[in-house]
Amino acid sequence: MKAMIFAAGLGTRLRPLTDHCPKALLKVAGIPMLERVLRRLEQAGFDDITVNVHHLAGQITDYLQKRKTGNTRIHISDETGCLLDTGGGIAKARPFLDGDEPFLVHNADIATDTDLTALYRQHCQSGAVASLAVSQRKTSRYLLTDSSLRLRGWTNAVTGEVRPALSATELSALQRWSFGGIHVLSPAIFRLMEEGGWQGTFPIIPFYLSVCGKAHIQLYRQQATYWFDIGKPETLAQADIFLTEHADIQSGQ
Repeated sequence: MKAMIFAAGLGTRLRPLTDHCPKALLKVAGIPMLERVLRRLEQAGFDDITVNVHHLAGQITDYLQKRKTGNTRIHISDETGCLLDTGGGIAKARPFLDGDEPFLVHNADIATDTDLTALYRQHCQSGAVASLAVSQRKTSRYLLTDSSLRLRGWTNAVTGEVRPALSATELSALQRWSFGGIHVLSPAIFRLMEEGGWQGTFPIIPFYLSVCGKAHIQLYRQQATYWFDIGKPETLAQADIFLTEHADIQSGQ
C-alpha cells in the first residue's frame, strides 16, 4: 500500500524553531512529527511511502536513511529546487505513486489517531477519485458538501468568498466541513491534472474544486479521538502536553 507524507514545508509559523530544523523533525512529546506519521502509516499497512523535501532537505533525508524501516520502502521526492505546494507535490511524486491502487496523503504536521485503514477502505468502496478526511471543527475555511458528503464547493467564513459561485439558496442546502490534512487519491487523479493543465506549483484544494463537478470527490468524517495541526506554536504546545499526558496512546502516535 502506497502513501505520501508532505514534509517539504518551510515552517514559517514555527520560526525560530524551524530556522535550523525542518518542521517535520520537530519533536512532539519526544517524537519527531515525521516519525509519528510514519509509524501510524506502517501500523495501518502502508509499506511504500514517499516523503517530499525542500527546507533543510538534507536533515530529513539523513533521518530517513538512518531510520530502521523493516519492510517499508521509503522514497524521497526532491523539491529542493522549487517548493511545489500540495497539488504540485503530488504531481511531482507521480513516479512513486502511480499504478493500479489508491494512495494516502498525510501532512507531516498533523497529529491524530484518525482511523487510516477505515478511510482507505471507504475510499476503495466509494468509487471516488479522492476521499478527504474532515470534521466539524471550527475554522475559517470550509469544504461544502451535499447530504451524501460529496464535494460541491468551498467557502471562506471570514471574507464570505464562495467557490464556485452559488446562490444563497444553494449555499444554505450544503454542509460545512473542515479538512483534516489527510486524503486518499486514486491514480486517475493524475489524468485529471493533465487534462486541466494543472502543473508546476499549485495547491490541491483549488484543483479538487475545479473537478468536483465532473469527478467524484468524497468527504469522509474522521473517526478520531484527537486531532492537532502542530504547525503552529500554540497547537504544537497543546499537542505536546496532550500526548505526553496520554502515554497509553503513544504507540498509536
